[in-house]
Amino acid sequence: MNINEKRYNRFADYLKKKYNKKIIKISLNAGFTCPNIDGTKAYGGCIYCSNKGSGDFAGVPSDDLVTQFNDIKAKMSKKWKNGLYLPYFQAYSNTYAPLKVLKEKYEAVLYLDNVIGIDIATRPDCLEDDLVDYLAELSKNKEVWVELGLQSIYDKTAKIINRGHDFNEFLIGLKKLRDKNINVCVHIINGLPYETYDMMINTLKKLNELDIQAVKIHLLHVLKDTPLANMYKKGKFKVMEKMDYVNLVVDQLELLNPDILVQRVTGDGGRDELIAPLWSLKKFELLNEIDWEFLRRKSRQGSRFNK
Repeated sequence: MNINEKRYNRFADYLKKKYNKKIIKISLNAGFTCPNIDGTKAYGGCIYCSNKGSGDFAGVPSDDLVTQFNDIKAKMSKKWKNGLYLPYFQAYSNTYAPLKVLKEKYEAVLYLDNVIGIDIATRPDCLEDDLVDYLAELSKNKEVWVELGLQSIYDKTAKIINRGHDFNEFLIGLKKLRDKNINVCVHIINGLPYETYDMMINTLKKLNELDIQAVKIHLLHVLKDTPLANMYKKGKFKVMEKMDYVNLVVDQLELLNPDILVQRVTGDGGRDELIAPLWSLKKFELLNEIDWEFLRRKSRQGSRFNK
């Protein structure tokens, strides 16, 4: 095996093969909020969510979307020239508004030069029927992805993290999208308070039973000024150690259906906001450790997947 060969089914490789060019994600902040923040479902949001709504690396919210897009595109172009672009509506819940508003936001960037489609991060309880119909029609000519936060299949964990929906509500939202053949990427988080290794493995295994097209595996980050930070400072839970995380991710990917695309195997915590685990700041070292662990095991995604 070659260390430079990825042993999991990377989303970036799928897009490059499909479009024959590097596809560059442009993370945007469209100024949305969340039903878990404004009181519709709960107040305060998920306990780990920063005041940027998990959009710490998205555009500047005071700028309009075209300006955000162009600014980030200019920075990305220094590294990747002649690429195509996938605007990523990242911060907060990006389907939480009337359809008229959503269309205005999406279409502000959807038809810019060299844009192949849109990627929308949201919650499973923010999927109105008219929106799903619109996205289904859009997906006939554009690359359309909806990213749904699941985090864990365990409802007791959902309550601890103030998620504001349970696993059954997630399944309902997923079905609405897949009934219209809309591509879905599911987010899960490793290291949530009080979750065991077996619980995290079971969440991953459950994905194999669902009609999903991609997954993002995140590491729990403790960020400043969050309820999670208060829990951490009081010693109510511990963050994962680096090699425990590496081994867990490789275990998960070995069990994952090899047809499911992998968009991430870890997340990003802003250097100025991150409290723990500080080892996660060295992201490329972590990614290399995951690659080396696959090499040591002589395995790859799906090597222990049972149909």
